[in-house]
Amino acid sequence: MDSIIKQKITEDLLPQPFGKKGKIWLAVLTALCIVGLVAYIRQLSNGLVVTSMRDYVSWGIYISNFVFFVAISLVGSLITAVLRLTNVHWSTPLTRIAEIIAVAAITFAAIIIVVDMGRPERFYNLFIHGRLQSPIIWDVIVITTYFFVSLLLLYIPLLPDFKILLKFKEKTGAKLNKLYRFLGSFWKNTPDQIKISERSIGILSITIIPIAFSIHTVTSWLFATTYRPGWDSTNFGAYFISGAFLVGAGGVVVAMYVFRQSYKLEKYITESHFDKMGKLLVMLALLYLYFNINEFLVPAFKMKKPEEEHLTGLFTGEFAPLFWFAVLTAMVIPIVILLFKSGRKPLPAFIAGILVVIGSWFKRYLIVTPTLLHPFLPMRDVPANYRHYFPSWEEWAIAIGSLAGAMLIITLFARFFPIIPIQETLTETEEHEKA
Repeated sequence: MDSIIKQKITEDLLPQPFGKKGKIWLAVLTALCIVGLVAYIRQLSNGLVVTSMRDYVSWGIYISNFVFFVAISLVGSLITAVLRLTNVHWSTPLTRIAEIIAVAAITFAAIIIVVDMGRPERFYNLFIHGRLQSPIIWDVIVITTYFFVSLLLLYIPLLPDFKILLKFKEKTGAKLNKLYRFLGSFWKNTPDQIKISERSIGILSITIIPIAFSIHTVTSWLFATTYRPGWDSTNFGAYFISGAFLVGAGGVVVAMYVFRQSYKLEKYITESHFDKMGKLLVMLALLYLYFNINEFLVPAFKMKKPEEEHLTGLFTGEFAPLFWFAVLTAMVIPIVILLFKSGRKPLPAFIAGILVVIGSWFKRYLIVTPTLLHPFLPMRDVPANYRHYFPSWEEWAIAIGSLAGAMLIITLFARFFPIIPIQETLTETEEHEKA
């Protein structure tokens, strides 16, 4: 490869300092995290009474957020593992974006569970007195495993890039140079190291697929093993996994557009990437729509009394506006946009991705709250606020703060590390020229 082309590609993909918009974005995310932290300190001081959760809705917006984070984290296995193992080379510029989304999301999935606990200092009891019969223990095991495997899939492909970054000290700065030297001190870029690295990535890519399926299946079992209308379903595992792949792919499309515009990466994240991801989104939205129909059609056909109350609340009752909004934004409208080639251009695809992410968050909220408000035993002689649930400002602040925290991790990563793999891009460009 021509040294000038190589130099140009490397300089294009180097991490860049924040501009004015970047600094404002960073300040907004930091402020939201601080507000969330203040709300959590207030919750710790006064107890869960500051929330709107009561005897019936004991899982509220926190568990909705947890399920959302676990869902979007599955994008790491979709982009990095599935597409890598199927030898899909066009996904190379997207792998690191997918992995940092996965790591950030699974980190806050773990944090939000601790937030949901009234006595977080007793968390260690889960390990001391945990029972293997409990799906909660399974969830802890698979989340921890998935976090470390995702972290390795993010870190190992970074090693060749550290060696490249060390050559650009004048552009990256002395402090970052020390960080790169520390993180990649042992990497010499020898043929043996490259071989071990490629083999490790292959093993991790194979390993993460069953773990990814396990993490969301086990999360679905937290609901499905509870005998409640709306959750008593054998379809829940597939229902959760299909929805997780959809929101994860939608999140990647959003991140693709933002990084493309912010860092001028039009040469590397091309319209072709949006076209292919758009087609993938359509397929995943149709799959998730199928499982949604299956999830509601069967209980609607049998129409047991408890299920009738639950479904009526979703389709025509208290939760109907939110339910139809979630269905339209997460599945129907994105499918309509992305079915057409013009809809798979960067801006329309970005809008479709935003709709998928927003609709999917509300979909998780609807999985948790309506079911808890329709128990088998009717509510009798309870205060009026037990019959309804709307999150308190502390819950909203903590939930929004956690979402901001995940985006803050992604933002800071993009500031300190190449968001598109440099070495892999150089290698693929060289192979393309030879071909």
